[in-house]
Amino acid sequence: MQILHTAFRDHWAEALETGAYTWSTRGRTLAEEGFLHASRPDQVEGVLERYYADVDRADLVLLVIDTDLLDVPWRSDPVGDDTYPHIYGPLSPSAVVGTRDLHL
Repeated sequence: MQILHTAFRDHWAEALETGAYTWSTRGRTLAEEGFLHASRPDQVEGVLERYYADVDRADLVLLVIDTDLLDVPWRSDPVGDDTYPHIYGPLSPSAVVGTRDLHL
């Protein structure tokens, strides 16, 4: 299964250098939140509107994550009337099978 994570480009570049991505969401780390926020494709636009509306989309990148390649647990958790995927540990860049620019 593929899930998606909205990342700041500089955080993703740092992860490529260090071998681990640890930003849960905007302004919050994995250590602070306990998991990395992710979404299904149909949820991305809503996430961008709710949490990143004031951010230049050129500063963001959408990480395409293959859950079969994760070396940490993940699951879909209830959030309100929906469910969202959450990754319970650092994201290894090897589980990211692609990136998408959000400003195009």
